[in-house]
Amino acid sequence: PEKKTEVVLLACGSFNPITNMHLRLFELAKDYLHETGKYKVIKGIISPVGDAYKKKGLISANHRVTMAKLATKDSDWVEVDDWESSQSEWLETLKVLRYHHQKLLSPDPTNSLQNALPLTKPGRKRKQEPKRHDPVKKKNPDIKSVPQIKLLCGSDMLESFGIPNLWKSEDIAEIVENHGLVCISRAGNSVQKFIYESDVLWRHKNNIHLVEEWITNDISSSKIRRALRRGQSIRYLVPDVVQAYIEKHNLYSPESEDRNAGVILAPLQKNKSDSKN
Repeated sequence: PEKKTEVVLLACGSFNPITNMHLRLFELAKDYLHETGKYKVIKGIISPVGDAYKKKGLISANHRVTMAKLATKDSDWVEVDDWESSQSEWLETLKVLRYHHQKLLSPDPTNSLQNALPLTKPGRKRKQEPKRHDPVKKKNPDIKSVPQIKLLCGSDMLESFGIPNLWKSEDIAEIVENHGLVCISRAGNSVQKFIYESDVLWRHKNNIHLVEEWITNDISSSKIRRALRRGQSIRYLVPDVVQAYIEKHNLYSPESEDRNAGVILAPLQKNKSDSKN
C-alpha cells in the first residue's frame, strides 16, 4: 500500500475561550483525512493569538493558553503551543505556519524565530536552495517523510480571506500552495462558492479539504461570552475544567468585552499602512 502522508493540523485563533466546538474541529478533520486513505494525522496544534491582535473582548493570552491546555490535557494528539501568543507583536498566520513547519524540519528545542523565518527574505532562500536539492538525498526514502502542516479552520476563517486588508493576498497564496487548508463547514455550498469566486483558492483547490459537519455544532466563543455576561450556564458547551477555570478567575464580564473597543485589529492596521507605502 502507498505510504500515507503524515499531517499536522494547526488551528490559529483567539480561543477566547476554547469551546467544545474547537475541539470537535480537530476530530472532524482527522476523521476526514483518515477516510481519504491518503493521510495519517499525527498531531494537532492549538496556537492562540497574542494580545497584540487587539480584538475586541480579547482577554489575556495567559488565560486563553491555560484554558486551552486544560481542555486538551486528556487528548493524546492535540496540544497547545504558546509560541505565537508569547510574541510581543501580532504575527501573520503564515509566519506561524512557517514556524511550525520549520520546527518539524529541525525538532531542536533551541530553534528560534530567526531559524523559523528565513523565508521572508527570498534572497536568502535561494542561496540555501542548492544545498537542499542534493542529488544524493533523492534516493533517501525518508526525505519525503516530513509531515505536512495544514491550517485547520472553520468556514468563517476561509471566508475572512475576502475581507479587504485582513489578509495579504500573497500570504493566502502561500498558505494554500505550500501548506493547505482543512476547512470544516456547515452548509458546504457557500464555502465552495467562495472558493469558486477566488482565483487563487480555485487554483489550489486540491489543497483545500472541505469537511462537511453533519452533526452541527453552533457553539462560538462570542456566544459563550454573552452567556457568561448574562450569568447563564455554559455547561456542556466548554469542557468542565474550562468552565471551572472561568468561574474561578471570573474571566468574562461586560468590562472584559469592552477591551480593545474602538481599536483597529492589528492585521488591518498593518496591512493598510503597508498598502500606503
